[in-house]
Amino acid sequence: MKRMLSGIKPTGRLTLGNYIGAIREFVKYQDEYEMFIFIANQHALTIPIKAAELRRNTKDLIAIYLAAGLDPKRLPSFAE
Repeated sequence: MKRMLSGIKPTGRLTLGNYIGAIREFVKYQDEYEMFIFIANQHALTIPIKAAELRRNTKDLIAIYLAAGLDPKRLPSFAE
């Protein structure tokens, strides 16, 4: 099985472009690839962002991944 690795920084609110360009594709490819999807929240610390905002954006991103149809049982990074 092929593997795919991708991540998104939670530095702002997600847009329709995030959904169309990445998240929708993650959902489509989870049957074809062993997916490793992550939230690069430590990388986001290279820009000024309040800790509370970073936590909220990270939680929102996880919720959007799940609501969009990513199956946590197929994603090793969600399963651990």
